[in-house]
Amino acid sequence: MPLVFEKDGFRFAFYSNDHKPIHVHVRKAGAEAIFDVEESVELRESQGFKIKDLNKAQQLAEENRDLIIEKWYEHLC
Repeated sequence: MPLVFEKDGFRFAFYSNDHKPIHVHVRKAGAEAIFDVEESVELRESQGFKIKDLNKAQQLAEENRDLIIEKWYEHLC
């Protein structure tokens, strides 16, 4: 599972066999969410996150969107 970055206890990563659209998996303390990032950062699904942590995860994904896309192409193309 290629790691994109970690911050504030959130771990942003891809699966080695991930597929388009470009998206990132976010984990923290047993919770997981998936954000699509290709056109804009949009929550696709979430399990176990409190709203406060989900909002923080989305903020971090938005702040690092360019990095996520860069790493996607680096690891998966």
